Amino acid sequence: MTESTLIKIKQMNADAIAQGIKFDEQAIALLQDNPTTVDYLNQLIALKLYPDAVRFLAHALPKREATWWACLCARNTLTDKTPASEIKAIELAEAWVYKPIEDTCKPTLAAAEATEYKTAASWAAIAAFWSGDDISPTPHAVIPPTEKLYAKAVIGAVMLAATQGEASKVNEKYLLFLQQGIHIASGGDGRIVQ
Repeated sequence: MTESTLIKIKQMNADAIAQGIKFDEQAIALLQDNPTTVDYLNQLIALKLYPDAVRFLAHALPKREATWWACLCARNTLTDKTPASEIKAIELAEAWVYKPIEDTCKPTLAAAEATEYKTAASWAAIAAFWSGDDISPTPHAVIPPTEKLYAKAVIGAVMLAATQGEASKVNEKYLLFLQQGIHIASGGDGRIVQ
């Protein structure tokens, strides 16, 4: 399923990316053969271990690309009844992706809080916030995020987006979202027609 060149992912060894990620037993067993990043992702998808594939890809992608993936998945959940606060959360996260500076990063925290961390949109916003240099909610205290903190928010956004709605469509959504993430990892924009 994945393209052979994931140019946005610099680590070609799956085990190096997988360190510290909580996988299901079957996904852990696949690492024993020391697969490449591409092979491991292909195996996870082929075995329909979609949550593990999401976890892996979220950690493999750089901050900006991973946050963009979260935004695309969150946008997939929007309807004509979506509250304005969710739309704003996605828009602010996208603003950070387009221009990843502190001025676009800081407002994403308030947007995530406004959605009470209950939606894919809120986790896309917090992914942008956790991608910055300072995750302190106060102006004068600087707290740098851990290296892969953003990936946890991306996982939340993708999984919430995949599981929202009809239960019969969950696997279909996971596949779409993984295709989008792979497209991004391959240098594309992730905009894949359903």
